[in-house]
Amino acid sequence: MFLHDIAELVGGKLEYADPESDITGVNTLEHAASDQASFLANMRYKTQFETSRAGVIFLNHKTFPKVSRPVLRVADPYLAFAMLQRHYHPAKQTSGLRHASAVIDATACLAEDVDVGPLVMIGKNVHIGSGSRIGSGCIVEDDARIGDLCVLHSRAVVGTSCELGNNVILQAGSVIGSDGFGYAWTGREHLKIPQTGRVLLEDGVEIGANTCIDRGAIGDTVIGQGVKLDNLIQIGHNVKIGAYSIMASQVGISGSTVIGQGCQFGGQVGTAGHLHIGDGCKIAAKSGVPGDLEAGGTYAGIPAMPHRLWLKVSAITLRLPDLWKTFGTHSGK
Repeated sequence: MFLHDIAELVGGKLEYADPESDITGVNTLEHAASDQASFLANMRYKTQFETSRAGVIFLNHKTFPKVSRPVLRVADPYLAFAMLQRHYHPAKQTSGLRHASAVIDATACLAEDVDVGPLVMIGKNVHIGSGSRIGSGCIVEDDARIGDLCVLHSRAVVGTSCELGNNVILQAGSVIGSDGFGYAWTGREHLKIPQTGRVLLEDGVEIGANTCIDRGAIGDTVIGQGVKLDNLIQIGHNVKIGAYSIMASQVGISGSTVIGQGCQFGGQVGTAGHLHIGDGCKIAAKSGVPGDLEAGGTYAGIPAMPHRLWLKVSAITLRLPDLWKTFGTHSGK
């Protein structure tokens, strides 16, 4: 791809660069060759920028205002990298290949171009839309519905009656529609409550490897449009996650919690059940959330508190040994 084509693709402006230079791919600053593009989105890599052999580097308009090497000025270097990487690595096109070892119920309705890998099991009355790809060892249980252009990687499971919208990605080992963790104590044992709801994944959702989303006990668990969940996440029954929220690895969301749109959760965040977390909340890694959170806030700590307050608490915590010595001296101990 010529540099002038790349500039047009990402909406950038070339500096000190030959528009006819041929770029064959994208690489890190450290490892990029002279025919590859790279990007600087974090000033930790300033030194690598200075020594990189990349044929062109994406920079925003404020970083290094004066340069003497080929750069492409863009508003967001990381976004520009993502756009170019998608050009070099487009999604695979399906052609209707069905492996001989796949078991597809006669009542299932698959679009003609759906690919089905080895050892797949597709149950009764399943519907799978055009351009979708079902990887090896996947299980799609009875009455499930999968939209267009979905990708199920190896060993993903879609439970009975669960629904996936269009352009949904399930990474390897993810489970959609496992039973919710619902029991009633009889005085002698934990009595299992039948989990009769579904899981609904709206358009553009991506679910990470070995992430589990429980079906609703009564009613549905709903993951909103464009939500991205990392690997090893647990979503409890009847949870609602608003559109375009994103969660890093090992987050755990307890049942019936409602999460607003555009929220960001760091790794290992945990919530109690039946909470309401407002739109646009940002929660730092390892935070524990015992109660509702107001929209638009940034939170951290256990229990989760406004981020600025957490910084003060953390600073005091580090000083506790010295404070204790002072307190002990004044108290006569």
